[in-house]
Amino acid sequence: MFAVIKTGGKQYKVATNDVIRVEKLAGEAGETVTLDQVLMVGDKIGAPIVAGASVTATVLEQTRADKVIIFKKKRRQNYRRKKGHRQELTVLRITNIAGA
Repeated sequence: MFAVIKTGGKQYKVATNDVIRVEKLAGEAGETVTLDQVLMVGDKIGAPIVAGASVTATVLEQTRADKVIIFKKKRRQNYRRKKGHRQELTVLRITNIAGA
């Protein structure tokens, strides 16, 4: 069975024992989190979410993504700006999918 969940403004298709990287969620390694914004479970489609459905996951680690370089330039104006960004991520292992 699979589910489509929404977290951090993005949607993820998950199944039991999948490992996914999502935008930072509160919790230390080893803790359990419940994701209740479930858009789809198996063949049940929510409008917009499936009532009573939830996905349980275990936090594996808190990490950061690779650096993304932001470079701005205006030609012939001597204007250059260089900035880097590393997004905070949480690595989750899906443990249970509870359908409605």
